Amino acid sequence: MHTDLSLSSTFPAWLPEAVRLYLDHTEEGLSLRALARREGCHASTVMRHVRRCESRRDDPLVDEALAAFGRSQGRGPIPARKDRSEMTAPIRPDASSSLRPASLDETTIAREARRILRRLAEPQTLLAVAPDMEKAAVLRTLPDGGTARMAVVDRAVAQAFALKDWIACRKPGRIATYEITATGRAALRRIVAAEEGGRSRGLAEAVQPFAAQHRDWAEREIRDVHGPRRVRYNVAESPVAVLGRRRDKDGRPFLSAELIEAAERLREDFELAQMGPRVAQNWDRFLTGADRGAFRPDAGE
Repeated sequence: MHTDLSLSSTFPAWLPEAVRLYLDHTEEGLSLRALARREGCHASTVMRHVRRCESRRDDPLVDEALAAFGRSQGRGPIPARKDRSEMTAPIRPDASSSLRPASLDETTIAREARRILRRLAEPQTLLAVAPDMEKAAVLRTLPDGGTARMAVVDRAVAQAFALKDWIACRKPGRIATYEITATGRAALRRIVAAEEGGRSRGLAEAVQPFAAQHRDWAEREIRDVHGPRRVRYNVAESPVAVLGRRRDKDGRPFLSAELIEAAERLREDFELAQMGPRVAQNWDRFLTGADRGAFRPDAGE
């Protein structure tokens, strides 16, 4: 429960908890122990969140967003980093832009994420932003070495993506480039699954966005007594989990929970032991001593 000593209630709901803790610590001056008591966790946990958020200030979009939240609280901009030189060109845009990260809502971010993250998930695609640009551009590298602009997004939305760790700075500089992260790909799957679930309530997997982020759907053709047919399957799922979902004619599970757990442990041990057949070059002779496998004379010679 937040107390009156914090401005966390004025932050948008989409803001990650680690960023809230960082702003409460830097803007409000709340100590790590006070934040830990408020959140009901250990002070070291809060310290890790604050330090990680501080280490991300080298990211231009993250730095701009944190500075914007500092100004939105009426406290002025967040103080500059100690290691920032006066000779360095400022990376924060002019404050005259109307759209701010604090003015965004979850619906707007989800709508823009479906459009932009889907583009960034494609090969040879990145997001570029410069200090004098009000919008960020999604660019794709063409086979001939050129680039093509695929989409544009408001700078505040791109800042929200960076705060939520959906994109990461690939190359800082005058024109900073970003690429989608694993967290961003999972968020894209959740958003797509939630929207598909709203349109088709009949599919069980369509109304489970958090489960859908771990699924990787593919199609293949199988043949049975009725002829060839195409089926959809999850490549990220083990065969044991598939058998665990099946039921017999009486409606009872084909495999009990104990058998599924034991089979999964056996599968993990088999994969860790690397007992499967070799499908590539055998490098054992190159990684062992020179005498292994070499000719040795008989003991009587």
